[in-house]
Amino acid sequence: KSDFINFISDQEWKSIEPVSSWFGPSSFLMSSMSALFQLSMWIRHCHNYLTENVGIPVWGSYAVFALTTLFSGLVLGLVSEALERDWLV
Repeated sequence: KSDFINFISDQEWKSIEPVSSWFGPSSFLMSSMSALFQLSMWIRHCHNYLTENVGIPVWGSYAVFALTTLFSGLVLGLVSEALERDWLV
């Protein structure tokens, strides 16, 4: 506690270089990291729900997530290709 009070009263904080805007809490990079963390927590919640409430074995839950990843990659690839070739316009 006394170190913190001395840090403020002696104005030692002025000698510390500020954090880059890339690493600020409201930057795009940190917002993206937060979104990825929230996604991982949601996936963990879904895994727990599938294994504990639904009764799917752990390997079954992994299979569901693997198939979901493959299917979403397929859909994103098709949409990307369609946008590239102007199929949707």
